[in-house]
Amino acid sequence: MSTTTMTMEKEANPWESQSARFDLAAQKLNLDEGIWKVLRYPSREVIVHIPVMLDNGKLEVFTGFRVQHSIARGPSKGGIRYAPDVTLDEVRALASWMTWKCAVVNIPFGGAKGGVICDPHKMSMGELERMTRRYTAELIEFIGPEKDVPAPDVNTNEQIMAWMMDTYSMHMRQTVTAVVTGKPINMGGSRGRREATGRGIMIVCDEAIKKLGLSRDRTRVIVQGFGNVGSNAALLMHEARYKVIGIAEVDGGIYNKNGIDLVALTEYRQRNRTIHGFPGAEPAEPAELLVSDCEILIPAATENQITSRNADRVKCKILAEGANGPTTSAADEILADKRVFVIPDILCNAGGVTTSYFEWVQDRQGYFWKESVVNEQLEHIMITAFEDVVRFAETHGVNNRIAAYMLAIDRVAYTIRQRGIYA
Repeated sequence: MSTTTMTMEKEANPWESQSARFDLAAQKLNLDEGIWKVLRYPSREVIVHIPVMLDNGKLEVFTGFRVQHSIARGPSKGGIRYAPDVTLDEVRALASWMTWKCAVVNIPFGGAKGGVICDPHKMSMGELERMTRRYTAELIEFIGPEKDVPAPDVNTNEQIMAWMMDTYSMHMRQTVTAVVTGKPINMGGSRGRREATGRGIMIVCDEAIKKLGLSRDRTRVIVQGFGNVGSNAALLMHEARYKVIGIAEVDGGIYNKNGIDLVALTEYRQRNRTIHGFPGAEPAEPAELLVSDCEILIPAATENQITSRNADRVKCKILAEGANGPTTSAADEILADKRVFVIPDILCNAGGVTTSYFEWVQDRQGYFWKESVVNEQLEHIMITAFEDVVRFAETHGVNNRIAAYMLAIDRVAYTIRQRGIYA
């Protein structure tokens, strides 16, 4: 294997990216070596092998993971993804990011993440249900409202969460709504949860353009990924008079320099199950959209989209990271040299986990809030976190990402020191 290939593989490994940033932030904080070791690695990693009877009568075994990074500040919290390329390193990195994300927005959770290696698009609803229920049953002693609270992530949704909640409840012999978040509203889900990550992105973009002296109607936005996060961010920003000029999907993108009508595009996608062929925009190459001229670029798909290979061609003023880990650590320095204002993932997409926290609180209270209350509380938390991160960056002379890590690590380390180490 060539040195270049090895370097690119290391750059593309999300665990390596997370570790590099953690180490830099910990070093700048002069973090105690013992606490450094405690926080650098997850506290628990569970691997399960899940037998599932397929519709054709054959038995298949799927591999699933649940990594719990930290429970210092409260129960661990994090999504579950179903994808053919899920790896333990990816889940480790995502669990760590969840710890930092919850600490950045100052909510009382630690970080966790889960995943199952499968291709959900090739599975029937019955197969998905049987796999989800068995996966939940295998994790039964590790999850719970006071232990670890799963949520939806890539290729999982409200229905998957409903099955998880029901399976857990059957084992507990009582209905336990607070075991997962991202559930249907009639089963203890929260109003505003579905749009929360996209809404959070818009809130921090509003703060960033104020800081840079821009206005919404003159701010051109390109969004990569049109799943739950990207589509809600694009639609909400369009309604708020931002000019969304490009949408990139895995299999192709669309572009209109005068702005795309997101309401019409959303209706078109619901009818046709694709954005391709939308009459209100031209086809565009997804890779080219990432480096097209705009004020705000929102990568809201998967990891490793902005790398050392394309970071020097990025033309946005603000990079708002809707996805987890869309920028590699090697690309950070290039973006810093170009003076791109980065809103790091552990701040930018924290609207989802913040509203998941609200859902968990409502489930435990047995009292549910109006959507306006959810959105008002979300706005308060996101603006406070944005101001905290920017102030930390300016005080310590570091970029926004390292500032967010430093702030988060400092909060978690402080709690660990206060609690002490049980021996």
